[in-house]
Amino acid sequence: MPALCRDCLTQFDAGPRCPACKRPRIICHDELFALSIAHMDCDAFYASVEKRDNPELADKPVIIGGGRRGVVSTACYVARIRGVRSAMPMFKALALCPDAVIVRPRMSVYVETSRAIRAMMEELTPAIEPLSLDEAFIDLTGTERLHGRPPAVMLAHLIKRMRSELGLTGSVGLSHNKFLAKIASDLDKPHGFSVIGAAETQDFLRPRPVRLIWGVGAAAQGALERAGIRTFEDLLRWERVDLVARFGSMGERLWHLARGEDRRRVTRNAPMKSISNETTFGEDTSDPDILDGHLWRMCEKVADRAKAKALAGRVVTLKLKRGDFTLITRRVSLTDPTQIADRIYRTARGLFDQVEGKGPYRLVGAGISDLVPEDVADRAGDLLDPKAGSRAAAERATDEIRARFGDDAILKGRALR
Repeated sequence: MPALCRDCLTQFDAGPRCPACKRPRIICHDELFALSIAHMDCDAFYASVEKRDNPELADKPVIIGGGRRGVVSTACYVARIRGVRSAMPMFKALALCPDAVIVRPRMSVYVETSRAIRAMMEELTPAIEPLSLDEAFIDLTGTERLHGRPPAVMLAHLIKRMRSELGLTGSVGLSHNKFLAKIASDLDKPHGFSVIGAAETQDFLRPRPVRLIWGVGAAAQGALERAGIRTFEDLLRWERVDLVARFGSMGERLWHLARGEDRRRVTRNAPMKSISNETTFGEDTSDPDILDGHLWRMCEKVADRAKAKALAGRVVTLKLKRGDFTLITRRVSLTDPTQIADRIYRTARGLFDQVEGKGPYRLVGAGISDLVPEDVADRAGDLLDPKAGSRAAAERATDEIRARFGDDAILKGRALR
């Protein structure tokens, strides 16, 4: 059976240790050197960057996020052992891990580190599809002739470089399509390397829960369970036409994924469809000042991301979740696209004021969609709001000051609520 030492990159026949360096960190698989679709996911990325930059945090539970009313962005593995998870309300995370060190996100540092990792990937192949700052699909099909080594070896070399040059680790999933590669990358975290071959696909999937399917959240999982579908084996019992009749377009996708089929290509420049941000409160609230402050911060973050990506949106969306988990979504199309926080906020606030039966709420969020390049944004002005132009100009000036002196150089009063 083909084997690879993940430390010294020696290729050999299967064995308990590498014959060259004598270490046990090896990966063995019949199809190891025949597969070329990978998913690479950095291990607890934000927290790992903070531990790298501050060695005093090395053995401590670290949570990246805001104050008690915020949510967890990510947590190191020490905190995860205690039950802390991403998107968990901060008050709950601190109850599970009271000795955690809370670190506010340093997005500029994470972006810079992500770019360094991306540059390493670019040396392997141009076929890279980023999913976020810390994970991406990589298609290494046809690169063995270029590099003189199989894709599996080049992926192990990538992870080795990340650790030696950037002080970070990542986990790799290698398979014959994107669906299985992403599942594989979660099998052996952190610092893992897992393979799912074509020959074993059916046997691998059959007993596993359908929640492994990317995009199947709590609501979809509940719908599947009501239909008696909990595992891939349950899915295989359904006829294709029946799945489509019950679940629509998702049923067609489920039929293929149950068989390990995924024809999606690794797309280098997959278009972004929307930009959004949301927060879950530590306690449900109807306080108008608190809600308004959070709504402004969400809109400001959306605007910052849009400006960073040189995009603007024609549609503004408001998202609310009541204390009874009722989800409310409202959206409106603008006369021209925007990336200005003030305009996004005022539009979202108008949608909020139209919602019947106020609070209490457990979540608020805002976003823009129908994205276009920024050079066509905010041109028409607003005849009903003659001061909109001056506020937009002030916001641009504020952006320049923050770029020079930091994000906290200027704050709006409503941001402090």
